[in-house]
Amino acid sequence: MEIPVEWAETEPLVGFGLGSLIEVTSGATLLWRLRHDLDISRREQVERIALRMVGGCFVALALYILYESSAMLIRHVPPQSSIAGIVIAAISVIVMPLLARAKRRVARKIGSGAMDADSKQADFCSYLSAILLGGLLLNALLGWWWMDPAAGLVMVPIIAKEGISGLRAEVCCDRCGFE
Repeated sequence: MEIPVEWAETEPLVGFGLGSLIEVTSGATLLWRLRHDLDISRREQVERIALRMVGGCFVALALYILYESSAMLIRHVPPQSSIAGIVIAAISVIVMPLLARAKRRVARKIGSGAMDADSKQADFCSYLSAILLGGLLLNALLGWWWMDPAAGLVMVPIIAKEGISGLRAEVCCDRCGFE
């Protein structure tokens, strides 16, 4: 099946937009959750809703990566590189773990499983950025075009597991102070 040239040229942009939409939705959910933090009577209900919404974002991210990675493997599409893309991925590998750690610190202080779950999105972003950089490097050096999408597929069950836990509103009691 041949892909129209117009779609092939815009697919990375659409993919980036979808990934960003998922992350923005998760972040907006956390802002909504924090806004309701002082309402003690609704705190637990708001926390569970936020945790489920973040879980839904994880599931959407897993499905997106599953689709994109599978499509790349089926169509034998090598990763496309650009200096800007490489720089952004490299910055993400450095910055996202710091963001994740800061989110976990806040999650512990306020006792939020939803914030803790959202911190894992930052972790996954750094892992996916490292996979992207590794895939670009292996493609450039060894011609292993398939490494990037294959590594993305390895991440899918890990991300999906976190999403399902969030949808079930399962919270890690030890890390966040929940009972």
